[in-house]
Amino acid sequence: MELKDLVGKHELSGLDTTTEKVKRYGEHYDDCNVIRFILDGKTYKAIEDPEDGYRSYLNDLLITDEKITNTFPPQKVIGKMKDDSKWETNNTIQFIDEITGKIVLEVGTDNTDDYYPYCVLNWYPQNLAINIGK
Repeated sequence: MELKDLVGKHELSGLDTTTEKVKRYGEHYDDCNVIRFILDGKTYKAIEDPEDGYRSYLNDLLITDEKITNTFPPQKVIGKMKDDSKWETNNTIQFIDEITGKIVLEVGTDNTDDYYPYCVLNWYPQNLAINIGK
């Protein structure tokens, strides 16, 4: 699955972050950051590839049956690919709350055309409309 497949209007209704041991090669496992989120009733799992400690990438974006413990009433979000900046080429999707207009979730890899790309797995629950004033 590609990030651009998630561009458009959705309902976000859950999100968990964790670290998991992921098999890299042979019998070598690395601790990898993972974010699971529910969009339109489907659970997605984004897994970081920590590369060599200086560089990291979004390794996989999968649909999963894993359960999420942090759920909430569906919130309308709009998925859009992050703009490139003067200094960085990005391959990151941003989910923006329809009411607040603020970014609530970012998943992908930034600085993809440089020697030091980095994985982006950012969650900003304070930007969800249901959390205004809390």
